[in-house]
Amino acid sequence: MSKAVRYRRFGGPEVLELHEIPEPHAAPDEVRVRVTAAGLNPMDWQITTQPDMAARFGITLPAGFGSDFAGVVDEVGSEATGFATGDRVYGGAIGRSVADFVLVKTPATTIWPTPEGVADEVAGTLPVSGLTASAALASIGLRTGDTVLIGGAAGGVGIFAVQLAKLAGARVLGTASEGTFGFLRGLGVEPVAYGPGLVDRVRALAPEGITAATDLFGREAAEVALKLGVAPQRVSVVADGPAPPPGVHKAGALDAGPGAMERIADAIRSGGITVPIAATFPVEQIREAVTKQAERHVHGKIVIAL
Repeated sequence: MSKAVRYRRFGGPEVLELHEIPEPHAAPDEVRVRVTAAGLNPMDWQITTQPDMAARFGITLPAGFGSDFAGVVDEVGSEATGFATGDRVYGGAIGRSVADFVLVKTPATTIWPTPEGVADEVAGTLPVSGLTASAALASIGLRTGDTVLIGGAAGGVGIFAVQLAKLAGARVLGTASEGTFGFLRGLGVEPVAYGPGLVDRVRALAPEGITAATDLFGREAAEVALKLGVAPQRVSVVADGPAPPPGVHKAGALDAGPGAMERIADAIRSGGITVPIAATFPVEQIREAVTKQAERHVHGKIVIAL
C-alpha cells in the first residue's frame, strides 16, 4: 500500500484526506517516481474549490491533489525511454503529485532531470510557477533596459518572474503588501504597495515611465500600466482570472517556450535564481499547509514532504 492525498467533494482544505491506496506500478511505457517533495500552488486549492476549473484540467471526483513534484525514478516500464532507475527528477502531474508515487508516460515532456546541487525541496516547486513566470515575461518580449511592473511580485509565481526579469536586464517594480517589501528588496525588486493610488506611486517611483508589465494576481497592475501609456502588447496577465483588457496577453505554464524549464533550473544551480522556501509540512499536515498557502501571506513556496 502507499499514501496519496485525495478528495471526494469540492471544498476547502477540510475536504483533503490522506488515503492508503494500492501501490501503483509502471505500465510498459511509463516510469514511476517515488515522490520526496511536492510544492504547492494557488491553482491546487483553487481546483479543489472550483468545479469549473477542475473540469478545465480534466479532473473529476474522486480526485488526487497537487501539481508539482520531485523525487527519484524507482521503476521503469519495459518500453519506457529517457530515464533509468535511480534518476533524480522533477516535474508536473496535475491532480496527483501529493502522493508516494507518480506515474509518467514516456517519452516525457512533463518531467526533467534534477540538476546536481538542486535539492528536491527546491526542484519540487518549479514547474507551475517557473513556467508561468517564463511565459508571462516572454509574451511581452521583456528585454534589457525595460522598466517592468510586476503585479503580485511576492507570490509563488512572482518570485520567479522578478528574478527572471532581473536576469533579462530589466528594472523591476513589484506590487505587494508592505510587509513583503524587505523580502522583495532582497530579490532586487523595487516594491510598491498595491491598492488605490497605485498609478501615482508607480509614477513617483519611475517618473521616466514603465515600458512593460505583467500581472500575476488580478488585473490591477495591468490596468495601471495601460493608464501609464504602456502598449497593450507589452502587458500580460496570468491565464486564470477575469478577461484582460483588449490587446493584453494571457499566459500560463502551458505557453512556456522550449527549454524554459531547463534554463530556470540552470539559473538556480548557478545561483542566478533563489527559491525561498517559506515552510515545509509533512504530508499528514496537508490541510494546515493548504490553509497557510491559501492565506497568500507567505514569503516564498510551501512544500509537502513525503
